[in-house]
Amino acid sequence: MGRFRDALAGPGLAALAEVKRRSPSAGELRPDADPAALAAAFGQSGAAAVSILVDSRFDGSVEDLRAARASTAVPLLAKGFFREARELAELKEAGADAVLLLLRDLDDVQAAALMARAAELGLDALVEAHDAGELDRAVRLGADPIGVNARDLSTFEIDRAAQLELVARAPRKRVVVAESGISARAHGAAAELAGADAILVGSALMRASNPAAKLAELISRPLVKVCGLTREEDVAVAAEAGADLAGFILAAESPRRAAEVLPVPDTMLSVAVLVGELRDEPADLVQLYPLDGGHRGRDGVLLRRGEEVARVIDLPWQQQDPTHLERARGAEGRVVLAGGLGPANVRRAIQSVRPWAVDASSSLEIEPGIKDHARVRAYVEAAR
Repeated sequence: MGRFRDALAGPGLAALAEVKRRSPSAGELRPDADPAALAAAFGQSGAAAVSILVDSRFDGSVEDLRAARASTAVPLLAKGFFREARELAELKEAGADAVLLLLRDLDDVQAAALMARAAELGLDALVEAHDAGELDRAVRLGADPIGVNARDLSTFEIDRAAQLELVARAPRKRVVVAESGISARAHGAAAELAGADAILVGSALMRASNPAAKLAELISRPLVKVCGLTREEDVAVAAEAGADLAGFILAAESPRRAAEVLPVPDTMLSVAVLVGELRDEPADLVQLYPLDGGHRGRDGVLLRRGEEVARVIDLPWQQQDPTHLERARGAEGRVVLAGGLGPANVRRAIQSVRPWAVDASSSLEIEPGIKDHARVRAYVEAAR
C-alpha cells in the first residue's frame, strides 16, 4: 500500500480535502480556485491528503495536479473518470499518489486491470462504490482504500443514511472514505462512528469564505454535546450556537427527563440517554448507563446501532471526584467527557483530557430541563 492509503489510515478521522472549481450537480463553486494555494493551505490545516479534479467537466486539468504537487508534500489524489491504463502514467508523472476509479463506469475486468496498472506505477487506487452491489465488487477486487459516495452520480441526490450503512458494512481492515454531502462536524462524526477512516470534503470547502479554516473546523475535536434537552426552542439554540450532539434523557428517575427524542437539525446528531436497559429509540446514538442503587451508574457507553463506539467518563451520581480528569485521561479509545462541565471549566477540561466529545447538562439550566440560552452559547463557544 502507498502513502496515500497510509495517510488516511492514521488514528482518528482523516480528511481528504478537494479542490474543484465547479460541479455538475452544484454548478459554479469557486471559479478562481488556485490549486497550488489551496493544496498548500489544506495541508497546513490538517488534511491527510488532497484531491485534485483533473476533469474538464469540473473545470480541472492535469496542470492543476502539477501546480498542487509543486506547492505541497501531502499525498495527492487525481480525481476524474479514468477508463484507460495509459492515463495513469500521465497522472503519476504529474505528481499523483493515487487515482480514483469509479465502479459505476467500470466492469470487474476493467477495474482489476486499472488497479494492477496503478500498483505497477506506485499509485494507490481509491475504488468508489455507491450501492451494496458496488461495495461487494470493491471488496472482491481487493480494493483498499474504498470510497463510499453518498451522491448518486446519475441523479446527484445525496443519501447519507444509505452511505453510513454501506460504510458500516465495509471490512474494518480496509481503509474506508465517506464521500460527498459533508458540511458539518456531525456529518463527519456520523461517518467516523459508522467505521469510516476518512471523509472527502469538496463543495463545503469551495463554498466557504476561508476553505482552510472550514476544513480545520470540520475535523476539530472535541465534539460538543448539550444534554438534558426537553424543548424544541432549546434544541434550536444549541444548534445555532454550534453544538454537534443533542442529548435527550429518557430515564424515568431524571428530573430533566424528556418525553421523547425531539427532531434535530441536519447539523446535529441526536442522542437518547438511557439507564439500565437498552431499547430502540428514534435517535442517531444511544448513551447507556448501568443502573446502580436506583440511579445511573458512574460511567456509560455511547452506542451506534447497539455497538459501542465511545466510552462516557462521568462523575458518580450527585458527587464530585477530584481525580475525575486524571481518570478520563487514562481511558482508552474515544472518550466522551461528562460530569460537572460548563462554560467556566470546559476549556481547562479539554486541555487536560483531549476527549473526543464533551457533555454538559445541569450547568446550562435555569431549572431542570429548561436551558439558559446564554449559558448554552457560552459553553459551546468555550468548548469549540
